[in-house]
Amino acid sequence: MIRFPLPPAPSLHHPSPEYARLRAEDPVPRVELPDGAVAYLATRHADVRKVFSDPRFSRAAATGPKGPEWELGSLADDSLLGMDPPLHTKVRGVVGSAFTARRVEDMRATVAGLVAGMIDRLEEAGPGSDLSAHVSAPLPIAVISGLFGVADEDQDRVKEWSDALVGDWRADPGPPRAALAAFGELIEKRRANPGDDLMSALVAAWDREDSLSERELVSVTAGLLAGGHESTTNQINLFVTVLSSHLDQLAALRADDPHAVAVAVEELTRYIQLGESGILMPRVTLEDVDLGGVPVPAGSVVLPAVVSANRDESVFPDADRLDLTRSPNPHIGYGAGPHHCIGASLARMELQEALGGLLRRLPNLRLAVPESELRLKPGLVVRSFQELPVTWDR
Repeated sequence: MIRFPLPPAPSLHHPSPEYARLRAEDPVPRVELPDGAVAYLATRHADVRKVFSDPRFSRAAATGPKGPEWELGSLADDSLLGMDPPLHTKVRGVVGSAFTARRVEDMRATVAGLVAGMIDRLEEAGPGSDLSAHVSAPLPIAVISGLFGVADEDQDRVKEWSDALVGDWRADPGPPRAALAAFGELIEKRRANPGDDLMSALVAAWDREDSLSERELVSVTAGLLAGGHESTTNQINLFVTVLSSHLDQLAALRADDPHAVAVAVEELTRYIQLGESGILMPRVTLEDVDLGGVPVPAGSVVLPAVVSANRDESVFPDADRLDLTRSPNPHIGYGAGPHHCIGASLARMELQEALGGLLRRLPNLRLAVPESELRLKPGLVVRSFQELPVTWDR
């Protein structure tokens, strides 16, 4: 029996080397989780996509009191991440109106302006300044707060609550529970004073549906706000970290070519490792299923390993090599199927504007300290740097 999580890789930018062996020799192994439970681990691209897309693999059954005790991230209960159709379809329909391709594209100029102002302040601070404090953290929270109608003076508090929600619930459930209560109070204020924003739309939709609980509304709202900025902040930071060790490709990237930047964003999304083991969202099989030639009994926990799927050599030639021109690039960094990240188009646009703006304004942007000196925030299931000092050519 293989113990999970797998032994970590020596580099921030590579998954455990054990994944490559498993893809070749044992693509759907049974693994023992920290609490002693047993699960199946999907490691190949095709199998991970199947787990995401096939309705026989249930997210709802994997959360709540009947789900597995061990899970990376505990906001899943009652959130979009923890729902199955038809409830998931209904809720996603409400939220999806804020993330249409047209609406996201209409926001691009506003986001570009935010990026420009933040880079101004980074330049004023000078080389050696913290990219995270000046750009990576404030940009996504400003964008998602605008969508939700969060006032400027409340954005720091919302970020604190969101940080608590992506902490380790098992180690200390107090802070995330307090954060959910705070989000509940924010929703009550919006219910009393609605506006033209996504939170008001969600509250109104919930209040029209007798089948939707207040707890679900709080979880969905909190999950969208936390997911709408925390991952993007860490992606920007990890992009710059990766590019600092690939300066030849960075030099060849044309920041004034939007298509080239978009292609680079997709490859960087495939390549980075947001978490030590990947952010796994377990499923439970509702019936006997064949997965990669392995019979998986009904009621089994299945872990889709995105970090492994995105390094599958059968889909991505020379998969461990960063190639900023790689196209096509069918990575599943945003999931797949019904639970494909609803904010993926917004995240992509923010990442394109952030990367393009940084490269245009700050030539040869790179880390100002050795990567070994970077420190991660403790107690988080995602890789979040305490600070990211950067430098550039003047």
